[in-house]
Amino acid sequence: MNDHEALMRRAMSMADTARMVARPNPWVGAVLVCLDGSIFDGATQSPGNAHAEVMAIHAAHAAGVSSVGATLYCTLEPCSHTGRTGPCTQAIIDAGITRVIAGITDTDSRVAGNGFATLRAAGIEVVEGICAEEIHTQLAAYLHHRRTGRPFVMLKMATTLDARTFLPDGPRWLTGESARTQVHRLRAESDAIVVGMGTVIADNPELTVRHVDGPSPQRIVLSRTQPVPHDARVQPCTTWNGDLKELLDTLGEQGVLQLLVEGGPTIASAFHDRNLIDRYVFHIAPIVSGDADALGVFTGTTTDLHHCSIVSVTSYDNDIEIVMEPHKTKVDAL
Repeated sequence: MNDHEALMRRAMSMADTARMVARPNPWVGAVLVCLDGSIFDGATQSPGNAHAEVMAIHAAHAAGVSSVGATLYCTLEPCSHTGRTGPCTQAIIDAGITRVIAGITDTDSRVAGNGFATLRAAGIEVVEGICAEEIHTQLAAYLHHRRTGRPFVMLKMATTLDARTFLPDGPRWLTGESARTQVHRLRAESDAIVVGMGTVIADNPELTVRHVDGPSPQRIVLSRTQPVPHDARVQPCTTWNGDLKELLDTLGEQGVLQLLVEGGPTIASAFHDRNLIDRYVFHIAPIVSGDADALGVFTGTTTDLHHCSIVSVTSYDNDIEIVMEPHKTKVDAL
């Protein structure tokens, strides 16, 4: 690992701290290396407040250290437009920074290379592509939303070893506490969560974040005819009875970057059959159902996942998490 990669991964660690607060803005990290060798970190704050680059510059100035001639590492291309805050490119220029080491280009149409061009026009050296693949993964939901106008759809399912999602005479939860804590982390990282009416009736879930620190997502229940009971634990929620693609369009317009699908096999199949899932997260418990009539992951015969790649395999005590993604962006999801 060279110095560029080490410092960029430090910036990525800062970006991780911004995931819960920055949305719908991208969660970005920055590291400022000053001429005297001192290093200052920054992470994007809540909407309307300073971005990562400005936070790192402010940290240096607060310590009495000059930013003139410094090198700035940032995970995403600095913004060059005025929104709720001023352009980060101007703050970088004003700070006297002479070199910017960046991870990836921002796919937002208001930036999309303009940030780098502005910096270069001001005489600042710009190096792109450091840890780019990892940062693409870190910002997958944001980049997908800016590219397609729709949220990044993540399906989470808990299953037995023989791919069954329910045990008629078994425990309420297939997986253990550590895996369930991970599910709450996925909820906190998502802007909205969707289940079907069948899940509401059978399980009466809250669908809130309780086992980790973070915001609870907007709750959506899919139901063609039946209203959600007023005393259901999922309340307050939104009921949707229309097309799933229209749902994604609507949520995208609302600034929802990531949608977590946490329903049963019927809802999972509805999204899967329409090629609307961008990431599959399977939590597999060390249990064999042995019951051919128990509900599987998908209904019917639509279980084609051979066009996916395994992204990661993680153990949570006795349970295994397998994360998979389709090989290519789905054309009909654009």
